[in-house]
Amino acid sequence: MAADEKKRLVNRARSIQGHMGAVTRMLEEDAYCIEIIKQTQAIEKALEKLNALILEQHLNHCVTTAIRSNKSAERERVIGELMDVFQTARKK
Repeated sequence: MAADEKKRLVNRARSIQGHMGAVTRMLEEDAYCIEIIKQTQAIEKALEKLNALILEQHLNHCVTTAIRSNKSAERERVIGELMDVFQTARKK
């Protein structure tokens, strides 16, 4: 992964972490429930965006390299990983 992309992803993850800290403080301070829910929904959306960016990197690098490889086991492995991730997400 390129250094600039890695930095962008790490910054997003730190931002999400900061938002979680805010939710914790809101809970400790007995903040209005709807405001807490709004914050947790924003965190969920931020996580979805982070996952999409990570998936994009994975597809553009790891998967592309494996698909172009002469090793069928490697191609099957990366395809299997993708299927597992999406099947797990569907079960939730």
